[in-house]
Amino acid sequence: MSEETIVKDAINKIPKAVAAGLVDMGSGMLLGIKTVESHPQEVIDILAPATRELFEGDMVTTIENLFKKARGVSSDEHYFQEILVSSSNLWHYFGRMKSKPAMVLTVVCGGDVNMGMMLMKCRELVSTPV
Repeated sequence: MSEETIVKDAINKIPKAVAAGLVDMGSGMLLGIKTVESHPQEVIDILAPATRELFEGDMVTTIENLFKKARGVSSDEHYFQEILVSSSNLWHYFGRMKSKPAMVLTVVCGGDVNMGMMLMKCRELVSTPV
């Protein structure tokens, strides 16, 4: 499935979705974004670097490496696969694509979303081959 289709499906299939994007962690670039309302350009400009910091910032990488060392794991796989953040009125989902872990799907939903349904639909999308 193309990056554009994944972002479009996120808006259409995830309940209460108001924005969705796809971030390439390797390049730090935003591969696609779709919103149902306007957002300040400054927010869109920092989505990719903020997502990268959330998943692969220095302290996160240090924690992952400490867990790996403690468990005797020697792979380069990242431990953190999904992150869910709540803000005043919204839920923000971040999930690594299963077929391309260097790509992260970001979805923003209204605060009154059914969390179980949101997670189920987000997980379906991150499991889609890219």
